Amino acid sequence: MARIHLFEFEDLSWFPRFLRNYGTDFLQFLSNKTKMWKPVVPVLEKALKHEGSDQIIDLASGGGGGLLWLNEALRENKPELKITLTDYYPNLNAFAYTKAQADNFDYVKESVNALQVPENLRGVRTQFLSLHHFKPSDARSILQNAVDAQSPIAVFEGQERSLPSILAMIFSPITVLLTTPFIRPFKLGRIIFTYLIPIVPLFVMWDGIISSLRTYSVKEMKALIEGVENKDSFDWEVKRIKSGPGVILYLLGLPKKD
Repeated sequence: MARIHLFEFEDLSWFPRFLRNYGTDFLQFLSNKTKMWKPVVPVLEKALKHEGSDQIIDLASGGGGGLLWLNEALRENKPELKITLTDYYPNLNAFAYTKAQADNFDYVKESVNALQVPENLRGVRTQFLSLHHFKPSDARSILQNAVDAQSPIAVFEGQERSLPSILAMIFSPITVLLTTPFIRPFKLGRIIFTYLIPIVPLFVMWDGIISSLRTYSVKEMKALIEGVENKDSFDWEVKRIKSGPGVILYLLGLPKKD
């Protein structure tokens, strides 16, 4: 199945911010409850150990709450861990809520472009469920920027371009309807636009299907790396691993040590 880069509502500048936030809140809730990122704990521990760092700079964070379970797991072996949340469209209320749940979170209030990460943000760069939002030239620029800055980067996707993944997205409105009352912080608007005016379930379904169609395969991730200048200054790892009933695709880039 060829990669198709159709639009996602959450990428559109005119799409209401509060609706975009409701969508990312749902994804965060689901990833924490299902411990979706459990298989990537060793990958991140490897990156942090390689860099000799306690700092994760998360790019395109959404609301950031999806990292709460992962944060707890990482702190078992890395108690001094710090995670900084960033986004091109920062969800400041969600960032603040996430920070209130765990004292080692921080966030950047200003917009941060994953293609041009500010030099003062140093640490292991991560992206969760976001690389597919970028066209190949921009996705390559994200990797190029990491290489230019000699910054480790770990990119994770929780879906793939396959029929089972697309079917799961088609049935996602049912999951939205069942989980919305339990998402925190409670928002009356979330209830209204989920049950009375069901925009959230429908846009989550559309964006989920398109996310699957946009997701880079292992082969395509490797092709992105091939287009990066000075790629040989990094060690690269691209794999597909199981995560419960689903899969995780990941790309890890680590600067070579002298």
